[in-house]
Amino acid sequence: MEVLKCLNQFIQNFPSLVETQFMVIVGPLWQTFVSTLRVYERSSIEGTDDPYEGRYDSDGSEKSLESFVIQLFEFLLTIVGSSRLVKVVANNIKDFVYYTIAFLQMTEQQVHAWSSDANQFVADEDDNTYSCRVSGALLLEEVITSCGTEGINAIIDAVGKRFNESQQEKVAGSAVWWRIREASLFALASLSEPLLVAEDSGFTRVGLGNLLEQIITEDMATGVHEYPFLHARLFSSVAKFSSLISSGVIEHFLYASIKAIGMDVPPPVKVGACRALSQLLPDANKPVLQPHIMGLFSSLTDLLNHASDETMHLVLETLQAAVKAGHEASASIEPIISPIILNMWASHVSDPFISIDAVEVLEAIKNSPGCIRPLVSRVLPYIGPILNKPQQQPDGLVAGSLDLVTMLLKNAPSDVVKAVYEVCFDPVVRIVLQSDDHSEMQNATECLASLVSGGKQELLAWGGDPGFTMRSLLDVTSRLLDPDLESSGSLFVGSYILQLILHLPSQMAQHIRDLVAALVRRMESCQIAGLRSSLILIFARLVHMSAPHVEQFINLLISVPAGHDNSFVYVMSEWTKQQGEIQGAYQIKVTTTALALLLSTRHMELGKVNVQGHLIKSIAGITTRSKAKLAPDQWTLMPLPAKILAILADVLIEIQEQVLSGDDEDSDWEEVQAADIETDQDLLCSAGAGSYSRPTNEYLDAMAKAFNEDQDDGFEEDDLLCGADPLNEINLANYLGDFLLKFSHSDGPLFDHLCQSLTQAQQKAIQMVLNR
Repeated sequence: MEVLKCLNQFIQNFPSLVETQFMVIVGPLWQTFVSTLRVYERSSIEGTDDPYEGRYDSDGSEKSLESFVIQLFEFLLTIVGSSRLVKVVANNIKDFVYYTIAFLQMTEQQVHAWSSDANQFVADEDDNTYSCRVSGALLLEEVITSCGTEGINAIIDAVGKRFNESQQEKVAGSAVWWRIREASLFALASLSEPLLVAEDSGFTRVGLGNLLEQIITEDMATGVHEYPFLHARLFSSVAKFSSLISSGVIEHFLYASIKAIGMDVPPPVKVGACRALSQLLPDANKPVLQPHIMGLFSSLTDLLNHASDETMHLVLETLQAAVKAGHEASASIEPIISPIILNMWASHVSDPFISIDAVEVLEAIKNSPGCIRPLVSRVLPYIGPILNKPQQQPDGLVAGSLDLVTMLLKNAPSDVVKAVYEVCFDPVVRIVLQSDDHSEMQNATECLASLVSGGKQELLAWGGDPGFTMRSLLDVTSRLLDPDLESSGSLFVGSYILQLILHLPSQMAQHIRDLVAALVRRMESCQIAGLRSSLILIFARLVHMSAPHVEQFINLLISVPAGHDNSFVYVMSEWTKQQGEIQGAYQIKVTTTALALLLSTRHMELGKVNVQGHLIKSIAGITTRSKAKLAPDQWTLMPLPAKILAILADVLIEIQEQVLSGDDEDSDWEEVQAADIETDQDLLCSAGAGSYSRPTNEYLDAMAKAFNEDQDDGFEEDDLLCGADPLNEINLANYLGDFLLKFSHSDGPLFDHLCQSLTQAQQKAIQMVLNR
């Protein structure tokens, strides 16, 4: 094992030196790989004793056979991942994959542990607990990454070969024939994403769908009690590869999964059936599903009553999928399911995973036809007393209750919003004003934002005294913008204020000066970048609301004191510094276009403000912590108009890069195909050349589409922020193109002067949209 660790370090740190000598160890390494498999099969998979189990070296590291195999895989992973050495494996890729799959078989210890404890089975599967199976799957994934199509075909060929061999073992009467079959399915399921991409692209020699259907048809005829883990793997594998399998087989599996949930079968089978249902139900054929949906609800609720913490997540996820698929049938089972889920939510409210799952099931019920009103009438009598006496509640219950109410308000009809308002508005306001618990304050802020978004102007009259209601909303604003309040408590104030200025504009117009002053004070004491970004968003939205008289808003900022300078200087300094950190398509649209509006005013104060420009690169070598502390980063200063133009250019660069990059991230494995790379590069170059010479409006539309998709990917957009705001419909690429064109024509000398401060890339991006 120590030799493997040493060799691994050599390859990682001295690849060029190792390459010339590497062939010396290839033969012994291959023999070690093959002979280790034979030993591993006897001692771990078949269950004979591992003489090294429970032993540790002087560093405390385990010396078991499994730890040796994992170290061997880690070494092989480094080899396969090395562009210099992967050819050694590529020359023998079929045998390499064939033997690796055998290492993925369940050990006797795993069979025993998972048979007696379904929770352990779910936990190990969900968490990818590190083992030979997981390590081997990572190695196969690296084979696909490094070897591309050849690696994929080798894996499919090896699975087919293992399937045929297991058939022979089965006929010969072997009791463990199923293990290699389960390991093959585990390998395929672990690699489902690249395999599906390859199949869709037509890069595989053997039809994966046909192979899967052959395995499925054969194995579903076996006894579920005799081979529970094989059936569990079948269920989850079919769900992952449903797009490759015929609709008839999918429908059969869907029915088998529903049946398994309600039968007396081993727990692993029910786990596999739940995994299959959670993925198959969203696309299930409704006429086929409807006759079985009520029975499925009954089985799942029964299973939920007996589930423990690990399995509860899986059952709730399946129940959520069933509610969404049941749709019309959900109304008849709402009185049965809702109380069970509410009780479960209440008893696990301090567990973020289970409570979130429970709320998501309730949200699925709420969104089903005819369910929202009975669900709300069931929840409010329970939630009202909790919010009215928050100090008397267990930890987490108040914050969780606020989260539940916010979910009920999302996209709710006006009468439901009013019903929630009557029970919750006053206590939620009190929580914001009186609580010191930041989770409660955050959730209460979100709840009030949802109430304002749903109630709009009508909300002011629901309490009988519009003036009192408005004062309550403003009191909440004052508390959340208190500069002495910790930043965490104010975290969602931006979303809340945005709802006030969007839905109560005439009432808020009277308080704009006070609001601006409070926003500045809050920003000055802010310690969280996310809060600072949300405050900048409010300033940006106020800029838009002041159009076409943006210069008046600038004058307002100038008249509000802040530190040594006025608020305009402070806000623009912070805004331009923070703009690159703002996330979300809506947020970037609003702030970027607001900067353009500010620049378009040509206000005389703009040129008087200098803001942070470019980072001055140090030439003093490596920057240590002590150096950084003594000499922090140095920045140039730029005039504000030039900085704004640079920001607009950077946005254009980002959008243009997203258009040119396309979907490259989704097809990384194809990069090993040299011809494909050349073709892709030619396409990119031709697209780039054509675009920079004369971009079309269609190209700008494509830029906007790519921008929206990229910003939304991995960043969950807040429906409250963007849903009711017409600014969200802005085509940012077209907007910036129109603005820059108008600016360059209306004030050419100033425009040319500002462009001189830009980098070459920024100038090129601007020139591209000017040439359309």
